[in-house]
Amino acid sequence: MTPTTEKNRATAMMNAVQRLLQPLVRLLIIHAITLPVFHELLKRVYMDVAEKYFPIAGKRQTDSRIHLLTGVHRKDIRRLREERDTGPLRSEKSSSLGALLVSRWTGDPRFLDSRGLPRPLPRTGAFSFNSLVEEVNTNIRPRAVLDEWLRLGVAEVDSEGMVRLNTAAFVPESGFDEKCFFLGENVRAHLEACVHNLQQEGPPEPERNVFYDRLTEKSLDELREMAAAEGMRVLQMLNRRAFELQQQDKKAPQAKQQMRFGFYWHQEQEEDET
Repeated sequence: MTPTTEKNRATAMMNAVQRLLQPLVRLLIIHAITLPVFHELLKRVYMDVAEKYFPIAGKRQTDSRIHLLTGVHRKDIRRLREERDTGPLRSEKSSSLGALLVSRWTGDPRFLDSRGLPRPLPRTGAFSFNSLVEEVNTNIRPRAVLDEWLRLGVAEVDSEGMVRLNTAAFVPESGFDEKCFFLGENVRAHLEACVHNLQQEGPPEPERNVFYDRLTEKSLDELREMAAAEGMRVLQMLNRRAFELQQQDKKAPQAKQQMRFGFYWHQEQEEDET
């Protein structure tokens, strides 16, 4: 086998990046985000990544060094530093809170029924929807959370006034901002695992999939249902165990790690061979 040269590595990397960018660029075009706008965003991302991941110990990350690492012009770096956002957008904060609440509802035994499923909750009282929200965040009114969840289709209120979770994971049926938030979080985490493994930055992180072609729509329907059921079962199992461990670890000084695990499904028609 021919040793991999730096030129071959760069070519392989660019081929992979070109392919993974295709669905992203399709999404950008759908929403009228043009190349100049995306290019401006890339400058900001290059600057942020250079600052975070490529510092020199004991030295300030200067504009000149960022320019050397990234190729972004120094005048752009100065401007971007001045324009940098001071915190997450409201929709990001709202979506993060929603995901935390659903994780608690589906992982805390106090909010589960005898089958381990999230049970309907009364609006008020002990182990109620209000108490669930207040345990996670005291700065937002439970009524505001419920109204937003009803809008998104995450929850519903039945004829007896009980609040029911519609899904076992936070997947809004509507709400573009929320879906964008999870696009960024979930795909970023998946890519981080790929980069970790490609760069051999410690023990490999699980990152696998199953691929088959030459299948009919009927077979895909069966496999998709199987993937959804088994994937959700694993998510629920990990969620409950992660909650138990979090309660055990949260006061430990070394409890500074976080994790994200997920599954995905994608199907498409094969391209005709010419």
